[in-house]
Parts: sequence; structure tokens; C-alpha cells
Amino acid sequence: MRGQGSGFILRDDGIVLTNAHVVDGADEVMVKLTDKREFKAKVLGVDKTSDVAVLKIEAKNLPTIKVGSAANTRVGEWVLAIGSPFGFENTATAGIVSAKSRSLPDDNYVPFIQTDVAVNPGNSGGPLFNMAGEVIGINSQIYSRSGGYQGLSFAIPIEVVMKVEEQIVKHGKVQRGRLGIAIQEVNQSLADSFGMSKPTGALVSSVEKDSPAGKAGLEPGDVILSVNGKEIAGSSELPPVIADIAPGESAKLQVWRKGGTRDVDVKVGAQKEEKVASAGGKDVDQGRLGLALRQLTPEERRQMDGVKGLLVESVGGAAARAGIRSGDVVLSVNGETVSSVEQLRRLVAKAAKRVALLIQREDSTLFVPIDLG
Repeated sequence: MRGQGSGFILRDDGIVLTNAHVVDGADEVMVKLTDKREFKAKVLGVDKTSDVAVLKIEAKNLPTIKVGSAANTRVGEWVLAIGSPFGFENTATAGIVSAKSRSLPDDNYVPFIQTDVAVNPGNSGGPLFNMAGEVIGINSQIYSRSGGYQGLSFAIPIEVVMKVEEQIVKHGKVQRGRLGIAIQEVNQSLADSFGMSKPTGALVSSVEKDSPAGKAGLEPGDVILSVNGKEIAGSSELPPVIADIAPGESAKLQVWRKGGTRDVDVKVGAQKEEKVASAGGKDVDQGRLGLALRQLTPEERRQMDGVKGLLVESVGGAAARAGIRSGDVVLSVNGETVSSVEQLRRLVAKAAKRVALLIQREDSTLFVPIDLG
């Protein structure tokens, strides 16, 4: 199989940026320049959380882009996207910034730039320029009911991209801060019940035991109003702010609790590495199957009518070749129900060359045979 996408040269020594989903799972990545030269690229790192990938090609004195500022961009400004939609190379499309700091359902850590620039398959990974010719984002995805462009396209702000690039080049991976809480939006009814003057902040719905938040004394029902003096107007603003804090650093949270505000100091922890970054996609190459799995939460089990199994968080290797997808739930291995990752590993270790997994995908179940090699 072959895929295609767009990208841009950040530095003249061969650092190229694109989307993680453009190169994810690729055995070989080729970079074709506008002068028709082609280079085999090395994937320095892939950060699926932000959907940013950093590539390196062996070339010198390359033309580079100018880095702008998404933060200083205003709604209504004209912007230009360049990419290869449907393989039509170096295609430019224009539009305006429709909104900023847009949160999407599956992307809690990226405050997207929303535009009405025409973005189609092949545009992914390409630059979004402002009128000064500066890159302010990477065109990443569209929102569509038809599968084609419908006036809603989303770009990753260049500030997010540059932070990811810096960490991948230096460390080969990305580290993000975490508190260990589940949050939800504060609506008017909740604000009234908590005695707040207006709906604002992020409501803590649960706190993980022994997490940074738990150790600091955060409780379900607390409303986080600010972090290190930065106001949290809505729940979607909290994850990227915490993710930006280096693990091990302290953060001062202002929280609303029982009719008043108080300060809570938290020593920020680190997100689990397998969910954050990899060098060359190795984070999903776990064991003979190539699956990263976890147990279902009680809420997930309730939503699935009490089904027991293991949720596929990421996939590679033999499982990817067999068609297993992220979001599938593994119910059994060779007819034996599985309830823990350790049990699954034991069953796979005992298998010869093939195993049959029973998985649940949305509302249906199916057996998937996997050749272990």
C-alpha cells in the first residue's frame, strides 16, 4: 500500500515536519521536493497525541519556511494552505480563520485553528500560512458528514508543533504533564448548584488514587479556575495547559470548593509514554501481537452492557496486518475469555504460529486470525 501527504522544511539541514497519521505505520517514507528531488526520510519521532511527525532527510542548504504565531492570529484573517490534495502537487487554497482554540472530541491536547480553507486528502501535514508568508499551523483534518471538504478544516497551531519538534529532536520522545483526574464542563445548572457566579473552569468528576492530584488533595466536585495564574474558562482549556508543564514541576491551582476559592499546589506527573510518542512507531510493537492494551474502565463496561475484555489503544505489527484497529475490544484468545493483559500474554506465548482473537467492534463481534510468524 502507498499513501501520500504534505509537509514542509523547518530547517535547512533536512528537518521536515508533517502529520503523524501521514507516516504512521509506513515501512518507508520518501520526501519529494518542489524541484523534483526525492530523498528517503528517517522518522525521528511520531507524536500521535498532537498528530505531529518529525522527519530527517540527508540534504543541505534547503529552502525553509518562516515560523509565525498562531497565538497572535485573529479570527477573520486570511490564510493560505499549500499541499497535494488528491496528488495534485503544490496546490494553494485560501480562506479565513474561522475560530481559534477549538477543541475536538478525540484531541484534548491541541487547541486547533479552525479555517474554511479547502483541505482534502493529501493536504494533511502541509503548512498553513498567514498573509506575511509565515507558517502558523499544520493542516491536520476536516470535519465532514460526506467524507469530503465541507468548509470546516483544522490546523495544529505552530506553537504546539515547535514544542513537539524540540522534544523529539532532543529526546526522541515527548513528555507531557498529567494530574490524574477526569473533568467535565461546568454548565449554568452546575454553577448554580456550586454557588458560582458564572459557569467557568473545569469540574473534577473523579481523581485517580495515588495520582499527582490525589496526593495534592484535589477532590471530586472541585472546579479548577486557573493554573499558575492562567484562567481556565472551560474544561477543554485545562488538558493542554497541564500537558505543557514539565513532569516534576509544581503547579498552583486555584479551585472552587464548597462556596469559596482556595489554592492547591500540585507536583505534576508524567503521562504514560506509550500514549505519547515513539521513535519510528515502536510504542505499539508490544509482544508478538503488536498491541497496546488496557482493561476497560467500569464506565466503559457499563456502556458495553458489562462486557469484559481489553481495549486496543494502539496497534502495529502482526495485529495491524490482520486488520485489528484502535478502539477494538479483545474478548477472547483461541476461545478463552481474557480479562487481563498478563493473561493474554500467557495465552499468546503458548500459541504456535497463529491465534484467533474474538473482538468487539462497535455493535458487532468478529474473529480475527493473526499470523504470529
